[in-house]
Amino acid sequence: MSFGFSIGDFITVIKLANTIRKEFSSAPSQLKDISNEVRNLSFILQDVEVVLPEQELSSQQKMELHHIAEGSRNVLSDLEKLLDMYGELSLDHGRAGKRVKRVWKRLSWEPEDIKELRGRISSNITLLNAFNSRLTRDNLVNVVRHQQDQECQVIIEWLSSVNYATQQSDFISRRQEGSGQWLLNSNEFQMWINKRKQTLLCLGIPGAGKTIMSSIIIEYLSRRFQNDATIGIAYIYFNFRQQQDQRLEDLVASLLKQLVQEQPSVPNSLKSLYGLHKNKRTRPSFDEVLKVLQSTITSYSTTFIIIDGLDECQLSSGSRRKFISEIFNLQAKTGLNLFVTSRFIPSIIEEFNGSASLEIRASHEDVQNYLDGHMLYLPSFVMRRPDLQEEIKNKIIKAVDGMFLLAQLHLTSLIGKRSPKAIRTALETLSTGSEAYDHAYKEAMERIEGQIADSRELAKQALSWITCSKRTLTTIELRHALAVEIDKLELDEENLPDIEDIISVCAGLVTIDEESTAVRLVHYTTQEYFERTQTFWFPSAHTDIMATCITYLSFNVFATGSCATDEQFKARLQKNVLYDYAAQNWGHHARVALTKKHLVLHFLKCEAKVSASSQAMGALEGNSWYGEEVPMHSTGVHLAAYFGLGEVMIDLLQNGCHLDLKDTYGQTPLLLAAANGHGAVVKLLATMDGIDLNSKDNDGKTPLLRAAANGHDGVVKLLLPIGGVNPNLKDDDGETPLLAAAAKGHEAVVKLLIAMNGIDLNSKDTDGMTPLSWAVANKHEAVAKLLVTTDGIDPNYETLVPMTYISEYQIVV
Repeated sequence: MSFGFSIGDFITVIKLANTIRKEFSSAPSQLKDISNEVRNLSFILQDVEVVLPEQELSSQQKMELHHIAEGSRNVLSDLEKLLDMYGELSLDHGRAGKRVKRVWKRLSWEPEDIKELRGRISSNITLLNAFNSRLTRDNLVNVVRHQQDQECQVIIEWLSSVNYATQQSDFISRRQEGSGQWLLNSNEFQMWINKRKQTLLCLGIPGAGKTIMSSIIIEYLSRRFQNDATIGIAYIYFNFRQQQDQRLEDLVASLLKQLVQEQPSVPNSLKSLYGLHKNKRTRPSFDEVLKVLQSTITSYSTTFIIIDGLDECQLSSGSRRKFISEIFNLQAKTGLNLFVTSRFIPSIIEEFNGSASLEIRASHEDVQNYLDGHMLYLPSFVMRRPDLQEEIKNKIIKAVDGMFLLAQLHLTSLIGKRSPKAIRTALETLSTGSEAYDHAYKEAMERIEGQIADSRELAKQALSWITCSKRTLTTIELRHALAVEIDKLELDEENLPDIEDIISVCAGLVTIDEESTAVRLVHYTTQEYFERTQTFWFPSAHTDIMATCITYLSFNVFATGSCATDEQFKARLQKNVLYDYAAQNWGHHARVALTKKHLVLHFLKCEAKVSASSQAMGALEGNSWYGEEVPMHSTGVHLAAYFGLGEVMIDLLQNGCHLDLKDTYGQTPLLLAAANGHGAVVKLLATMDGIDLNSKDNDGKTPLLRAAANGHDGVVKLLLPIGGVNPNLKDDDGETPLLAAAAKGHEAVVKLLIAMNGIDLNSKDTDGMTPLSWAVANKHEAVAKLLVTTDGIDPNYETLVPMTYISEYQIVV
């Protein structure tokens, strides 16, 4: 029989065992033992049958089970013959009617027959028990492994939600075959890849192809070392539009995430860090993540870190300098290899003084390869004229002078030409030099202006959204944004434009990341051009975007207010794709909008829609509390304060809105305005009669403390002179405004606070830490220097010794 995998055949054996067991129920005592053996065989067969459907058996396991089942079937068949030998069937006329029963013959039993059958049954029971145990053990191992995999995935996603892999996939897909070979073959790169603790800085002008080169390096390393588990590879793509995901702690967390994903299991150090913060619902500090990153890097024989576009790293609070410094510290301790691309920024060049460097320029061969691969996009008459193709390539190569992006823009400008003469005329006017990009973008916009009205309007709306949005949009978000009709109460899906149409009318200025579906301008220089010329091309962009967001948030679907559960909230987000962006950013656009304030006021007076908007504004995806534990009972005044909408605030207050109304987090409008650095709104509220200047949220934080902790020195400067503001009030952790500012390294805020009469310079939090000890612990050198030179500061501490720090930096007290 072909039993191996057939559950049906296995069930047949079980039925046969059950039938024979029932036949033995009335057997003489001499057959009692063999009756018990059959019962045991039946039970173990059923046990195996229960777990079989959940298993994926190997070929060896299938063969083994086939033999055991065959043996069981054979012994049961022989036992059936024994039944026929020692018994016969007859009719029993009982109360329930006629039924068939077995009548046992009075014959002498053959002990050897019974003994041999019992031995065979016992043998099959032993084999099935062993097989079932192995199945159960393997299943348990698989369950444990699955649980461990799930736990690892949870920890990895908790560590960082940033995924640079999608960008890598998109960038490398744009590489023309053979491009970048000159860099891979260079002596500088070969030295970098073959020797530990090397740094290679690759500088290039805008549009030279630095990012594509980075993707080529990453792809090369991944392929070369794909079977070598001792090599670690991690990378960062800086992007000026994604600075909210590129804080220092985000950057090191992303590097750690990538290196951990290459390992068979999550390191214990990371598991411990996750366990420490999981129940507290807190995020690890920069230093905590850095420590785990260092230990993870040391687990590899060599680690390669690639950083693209360092010049696009945010400059606020010295973040770029600190990031570079910490990476160099890691390199000194672990021997990692560092590859960096950047524009020619003097401060960056100075930081890498002494490192090997190369200039990235679009080589003649790379541009030639690109043009060869994209000739087919030109009109058909070009494809029939090899001489014209060569003329096009020669003219463009000559014009670009190392700027790869310019080759793309120049080629795109020829797509709509109708004759060889038109092509040649365009080639004669190709822009070159430092102003080439501006000329190319201006010409692209002029081509857009020359389109029919509907195409022109679609292109300019799309470009204004992509240029002025506060974060990168996905294709579906952009389509929904362009489909919103002002003053309508629902979205008409018949009004959704196709993304292909949007791209086609934008004259080559817009591109899509295929992996992430993010839609963006073709280059950083494109963004810079439109930021300089926005008032000319898109003068009402922020007003229009604000109106679209407000209209969207005013749809009838949000009239029921906030969602009661995470499931409902997630369903709302999925169904209303612009909900997240509109809720989190409408106010930022409103702050610079020129008109349509009436739309904002109408929206903020609708309690239910304000509640729905507040939920999306405060929800943090990836947390277990996601959409449920966000501030509820937020009013229009809360949102106006959060976004810093001063004029709107005046109108709301004049209509009788309460000054000190708190949301479920205990936050007043004044506290929200102070926490977000909106000085004009803080000034407006702080001078109103009856305002509670020292109101505390649920964590005991005052408006001054929130402003100080977030580094808003302008707000701190406004609040300090106001009578009634107490600069020494502590929150639930014993933190004062000075302590919070010192711990975060906000030097300007610390200066303002220590100049105040009566400020407690040596206040201690619940851990016994002072402003100075926190500044030392978090390595904020400038703040530490400022504090130790301030009269009244006590530099001594029980566990940390700031005086050691003072000595190291040769600070004169």
